[in-house]
Amino acid sequence: MLVVEDDVTIAESIAARLRAEGFAVDLAHDGPSGVGTDAEREPDLVVLDVMLPGFDGLEVCRRIQARRPVPVLMLTARSDETDMLIGLGVGADDYLTKPFSMRVLSARVHALLRRVERSARADVSEAGTKIVLGDLEIDVEQRRVTRAGNPAQLTPIEFDLLVHFAKRPRAVQPRERLLSEVWDWDVAGTGSGTRAVDSHIKALRRKLGADLIRTVHGVGYALEVGS
Repeated sequence: MLVVEDDVTIAESIAARLRAEGFAVDLAHDGPSGVGTDAEREPDLVVLDVMLPGFDGLEVCRRIQARRPVPVLMLTARSDETDMLIGLGVGADDYLTKPFSMRVLSARVHALLRRVERSARADVSEAGTKIVLGDLEIDVEQRRVTRAGNPAQLTPIEFDLLVHFAKRPRAVQPRERLLSEVWDWDVAGTGSGTRAVDSHIKALRRKLGADLIRTVHGVGYALEVGS
């Protein structure tokens, strides 16, 4: 694990919790050292604060995701949705708004690791699989997506979310089911997390078209492309 957090007290608290659960943890306290430590140590997961000296966490996330895909849990003191969307857009998988409990952070970390493991198994079992729905084409093995012939650059969690929808076209997916089956969250143990779902849906619409996913008010979402 890599924890990139400029507040030393918070960083040490996170590291202590993760080490108590058996993880090896490296610490960095600014943007440049965060990128350098990631390149040197290649952690399995990064806990990344948005507000950092040197350059911010968004730039850290861009740089480490450009080098290799790695799950990122972002920490932010700001609740503005635009900031969250930017973080998700540069490759973060999930976010927590400060203050947060260490129990919730631990649950999110374990969920991200389970999701990465599950995605890796799916990539092997679905080698060669392509999903075509109208003008939407998904190459599951190569993790590539095009719509009307135009490629879309999706983050790992966006891709997994889209595949989940594409395997169930037009079926309404409640937010809680998405959190459980895509994020692998224990919804009862981590809170509703519906803002994470909503933010990723907005990112998919922005990249693939506003008409791609229909909102079913009070329930969830459904994929609306033709078969």
